[in-house]
Formats: sequence, structure tokens, C-alpha cells
Amino acid sequence: MFQIPTKIESAYTAGNVLTLNQRKIQPALHRGNILSVNLKKTLSGHVQENPKRTQAYRHPEPAPVTPTVSSVSSAPQKHDIPVLRNVIQKGQKVRIGTVGQFPKVRVALGWNVSNPQCDIDLSAYLLDASGKVPGDDWFVFYGQTLSPDGSVALHVNGSRADREYADIDFFKLNTSIRKIVFVLTINEALERHLNFSMVKDAYIRLLDPDSGQEIYSFMLTDYYDNVTSMMLGEIYLHNTEWKFNAIGNGVARDLAGLCQLYGVETN
Repeated sequence: MFQIPTKIESAYTAGNVLTLNQRKIQPALHRGNILSVNLKKTLSGHVQENPKRTQAYRHPEPAPVTPTVSSVSSAPQKHDIPVLRNVIQKGQKVRIGTVGQFPKVRVALGWNVSNPQCDIDLSAYLLDASGKVPGDDWFVFYGQTLSPDGSVALHVNGSRADREYADIDFFKLNTSIRKIVFVLTINEALERHLNFSMVKDAYIRLLDPDSGQEIYSFMLTDYYDNVTSMMLGEIYLHNTEWKFNAIGNGVARDLAGLCQLYGVETN
């Protein structure tokens, strides 16, 4: 059973709303504790004098003004799309290397959104001959960035050119794995009524991890309003060759729903 960590805090209720004040508000200062402002306690329990205590008193700087919600721009941050050189079309399958002779590849993805509420994550599912994961931990995402065999490593911070990417070492890849599917998912899409009609410029590209040279790339062409998770592409084994398939289709499932689709049991 695999538990997917949430990316947000739980909602406040009548039973826990007071904890918000308890952790954000410090006790009032009085004659008995005002000197503690200039003292700090070390982990060992000894009290040390704050070096700033001996400095001359100066009037405090005015606190910076926090902009109100209305003054903050709601426009989504745009990500520059790299030049895609060896573009293939939706549904096209291309050869990328021979088993035993093709060591590594980098799979990089990027996108833009028209709705700033769209928080998108990359996940990769390592599937065996049955089309399912061999175990609950055989997928990588923001909460588990390395596959059990160490063959697939996800970099969620991306690079200068791409938002997120995964490095694949075929020499480390478990021999039972026949396919790796790469999916973009909108976080909390079902709860917030978000979908891929609010996404644009989505692409996937395969790179030589050493030189950075592009091998193939695919730009998504169809953005559906009934899709919350989009399969952009997959690397799969055909006889003795590794191939890439530009998929460009999606489903109305969240991350937990995708896990169920590929055989990961979640709670």
C-alpha cells in the first residue's frame, strides 16, 4: 500500500482553528520576560548574551508593506519554450537505441498555463509486461524521486530550459520493465475544477544527458477540457530496441487515480 503525500495543509475546522493562533502569536511582553528579547537559549540549555545587546539603540526600520491580494498580479508566470529541433507527430513511434548499447537518456518536459491555479507535476510509471507496475513503489513523482533500482531519477526543480526532467540509466533498469510512461497531472484538478484546456505549450523531449543535444521532441497539440492528467509520451521495449511513442492523450484522473490505473495500491 502506497501513501501519496499531499502538497497542501489540511483545512482548518472548529476543532483545530485555535492552533493557528497558538503557533503564530507569541506571548505578550511584561517586566518579567522583556529581557528575554535580548537573550537566546542554546540547545544545551545555557543562556548566551545576544551580541546585538551591546550595540547603540536605533529606532527600528519600518516594517515592509505586504501587498494586498488585489495588488498582486494574477497572471501566470510564463516559461520560455526551448527550440524543438527533431519534432515528431502525435502517435509517431521512433527508434532511440538498442538494448545493451543505449546507456542513458534524459526526458525533459515543459509547459505554460492560462490559469495560474494550475499546479502541474510530472510522474513516471515503470511497467512490466502486464502493463502494470511490478510493485507499489515503481513510479517516481515529487514525493518519491528515485525508482527502486536507481534507474529513473526525477528532478522536480527542472533546469534553465525545462520545468522538470527525468534521467534514465538503461544499464540499471530492472529487466522486468518493458515501458516507462511520462504523465503531467494538474494538482487538485478535480477539487478545483481545473483541466488541460487551461494548459498550453506542453512538450516532451529526449536529450543526450552528456551533450544536451536533442534526440526527439513532441509538442502537445490537443488540450481537452475533460482531461486532468496527460500522457505525453512513453519509452518502451520492442524486441531488442528501445522506442519512443508520442502519445498526447489523457484521462480525467488525479495522481491517486493514475496510480490505480497502473496498478499502484494507494490509501
